[in-house]
Amino acid sequence: MANLALSVVLGVALAAATGFRVFLPMLIASSAAYSGYLHLDDGFAWLGSPSALFMLSVAALVEVLAYYVPVIDNLLDVVSAPAAFIAGTILSAAVMTDMSPMVKWTAAVIAGGGVAGLTRGSIWVLRAHSTVLTGGLGNFLISTAELGGAALISFLALAAPIAAIALVALFLYVAMRLLRRLLGRAKPSNGRT
Repeated sequence: MANLALSVVLGVALAAATGFRVFLPMLIASSAAYSGYLHLDDGFAWLGSPSALFMLSVAALVEVLAYYVPVIDNLLDVVSAPAAFIAGTILSAAVMTDMSPMVKWTAAVIAGGGVAGLTRGSIWVLRAHSTVLTGGLGNFLISTAELGGAALISFLALAAPIAAIALVALFLYVAMRLLRRLLGRAKPSNGRT
């Protein structure tokens, strides 16, 4: 039972990392599976193959570089929302072993895809506010933070999944408070002082 819970926590943490960057967490998981460090469910052995490792390396590199190009970073945010949900679902399902397919896919879609979407959505709103407030110049900092977050959470998920989930929860808490503050400033005052 402990291994089952740990695989769910690992899956959700890796899924959260896809909310920061879609391909980097998949690349890190692929590298870990290829090296034998990460055990994947039987249907996901392809993720640990040399072909997947190569394709994910190219995709991660292109994604990382593209987020540093003004205007393209905002366009990528539109595409990355559904991509993060899909990648989060796939990574969750890949590491959730010893579960019935119905339970695994339900957990992968709801927990994995859900946390990936929530993370991506939070970052999208922060980037939109950064674009408005700084004319896009502050997006460089957000892109760097996203890259660091994706790498940190991915590696931490492989080494200490519980700590990774705690970090994700902390990020989401801080992001929600910040978003509430930003959105609270944007509301009209209705004439009250």
